[in-house]
Amino acid sequence: MNQAPSSAVRKRSPWQLALIVLVALAVAGGGWLAWVQYGPGNKTETAYITATVQRGDIEDQVSATGSLQPRDYVDVGAQVSGQLRKILVEVGSEVKEGDLLAEIDAETSMARVEASRAQLRSQQAQMTERELALGKAERDLQRQKNLMLEEATTTETLQNAETTVRTARAQIQSLKASMEQLQASMRVEEANLKFTRIYAPMGGTVVSITARQGQTLNTNQSAPTLMRIADLSVMTVQTQVSEADVSKLRGGMAVYFTTLGGQGRRWYGELKKIEPTPTVTNNVVLYNALFEVPNSNRSLMTQMTAQVFFVVSDAKDVLMVPMSALTIQRSAPQGPRGVQAASAAPGATGAGAPATTAPATVGEPERTTPTRPAVSSGMPRNEAAARPVRAPRQAKAKVMAEDGSIEERDVTIGVSNRVHAQVLSGLKEGERVIAGVREPERRSTTGQAGAGVGQTMGGPGGMPAGASGGARR
Repeated sequence: MNQAPSSAVRKRSPWQLALIVLVALAVAGGGWLAWVQYGPGNKTETAYITATVQRGDIEDQVSATGSLQPRDYVDVGAQVSGQLRKILVEVGSEVKEGDLLAEIDAETSMARVEASRAQLRSQQAQMTERELALGKAERDLQRQKNLMLEEATTTETLQNAETTVRTARAQIQSLKASMEQLQASMRVEEANLKFTRIYAPMGGTVVSITARQGQTLNTNQSAPTLMRIADLSVMTVQTQVSEADVSKLRGGMAVYFTTLGGQGRRWYGELKKIEPTPTVTNNVVLYNALFEVPNSNRSLMTQMTAQVFFVVSDAKDVLMVPMSALTIQRSAPQGPRGVQAASAAPGATGAGAPATTAPATVGEPERTTPTRPAVSSGMPRNEAAARPVRAPRQAKAKVMAEDGSIEERDVTIGVSNRVHAQVLSGLKEGERVIAGVREPERRSTTGQAGAGVGQTMGGPGGMPAGASGGARR
């Protein structure tokens, strides 16, 4: 009776062993998979945000908003009063210098000119009469002189004849002065008659018309503006730059801009001048920076909004690294000439930076080297080549190796902006640097969310231990 069960047990033992082996293999495989996915090496990979060091172009810019205006334009006005009879052009018309633009009612001016001419003819007739009277008075005087020689007249009669001659000559001089005055007035009236026909003072495009045909113009107080003519072949970009950025600008520096409808197209130019008088709006101080761009195809129009970028410095085809992966060092080792690399916050530019303290050479005290302001006046300066170049700066970067290990390196950077920095030394193309730390997933439970308030999760700001400052800019 006892032998049968023991035989059955011995027959099932191989199956049980096989099942045990399969279970053991499944457990081992699951453990290995869990190690690969959730082990320390993978935690290092997934805990950080990495970026790759790569090549590209970098620019340190000052951005501002501006508007486009024609470089050359003129407001055409009226110099005489009267009704505007005709406007011979319209907005958008191309005109040449000397073309007829409008006509003002000329009846009043014509009547004044005719009245002046008639008065002048009257005075000319009076002049002829006075000259004849002078001739008669001179003959009478000569007769009296001859009679006085023969003692056939009195002295009083001779004196009266002399007085008559002098009076006639004075009247002629007075009449000449009146005629000259009338001629001057007539020239004014004739000029006013010419002003009733308004001609183009320059060639260009009629960009606006403010008057209407049939309108009565009154020039007694101010000259009314009829229209504006502008030469659209060259446009001026008027940009408003804040007082914090104006010190970075230099006359002759490269600048480009884009427009809202330009589909990313860039127009390039050079900074012409910076107006010294600012514009203050709501306690915000803005300076006007002007530069010109050609507009031969008329694609740029008046009052267009331009997004302007002043290129302070740039570098082409260089190694770049995100600024978020760098920790700028406040002090740098002394160079071969004893000059310290300028320290600045990430994204700052070289122009307008505060004074830096240069470390002293051996045996010398520490000294402070002030940084010159970029713009000393509002006058244009063609010194783009002489503008100060930002000295290399030292920074720290955390580099992640292929096995997931992290190495901290000293990096020398050059041109930088708010996003990227040029790598001069310390990093190679293709290396991965830590640009940030991934935030841990938040639990939905209120208790766990509240427990994190006021607690330090392994490092400052919730960073894992040893990663603090790696993502600081």
